[in-house]
Amino acid sequence: MQNILSKISAFLIIFLAVLAEPACAQASKLTLAKADSLFQNQRYSDAFVLYEQLLEQEQHYSPQMLLKMAYIQEGLRDYTGAMYYLHLFYTREPSRSTLKKMEELAQAHRLQGYEYNDLQFFKTQFSKHYMRMLEVMLLAAVITVTVMLFRWRRGYRFSATFKAGFILYLLFILYYINFLNLGEQGIIKNNQVAIMSAPSAGADWVATASQGHKVPITGEQDIWYEIKWKGEKAYIRKNNLLELP
Repeated sequence: MQNILSKISAFLIIFLAVLAEPACAQASKLTLAKADSLFQNQRYSDAFVLYEQLLEQEQHYSPQMLLKMAYIQEGLRDYTGAMYYLHLFYTREPSRSTLKKMEELAQAHRLQGYEYNDLQFFKTQFSKHYMRMLEVMLLAAVITVTVMLFRWRRGYRFSATFKAGFILYLLFILYYINFLNLGEQGIIKNNQVAIMSAPSAGADWVATASQGHKVPITGEQDIWYEIKWKGEKAYIRKNNLLELP
């Protein structure tokens, strides 16, 4: 009897979970439609609250929504927010035109770190297809091992060159998974932020930065990020930097 009850309970849980997923999706669509309506009626602050809710709480968003959020933040002169949402849009829809837009916005407001170049475009394209490339490499490795095992059982002996090449290929996959890093970046989110020469409030002062500047993150130590500021190593408190995904 107890076994039957447990099976019934498990079935009900699965059934309710299946029903709940479409209901959540429907609620998100209704919230997005309401936010879009507020945006069209130029009630930007109210629309932004709903957009932010969808993005942060429900992880439900579209590229168009991110562009609208960037537009709202730019209108409020929150250039950190504007650049952040443009960056999120760019990671979803990489294009040279978006890079150019960020560069133009940065030039208009004298923001550093948004230089337009082919390397940045390549990094974004590479990051977007990272998992797909990994899947292809792993699949190729599995197929190769299977064929090698099949031929080995038939008495085939592989050359030393082939073995060395395959080992190097496996090592590259290991490096790809664990060590490949195209670099992290962050946007300064506050005004009058102190850039220091060392991770200490008593270190030498390097510069005072305003919000919106984008900097490479090269490390971290306690409450500090190690960054590159105008080509030199420097430090900034973590609560002053918005790390980009």
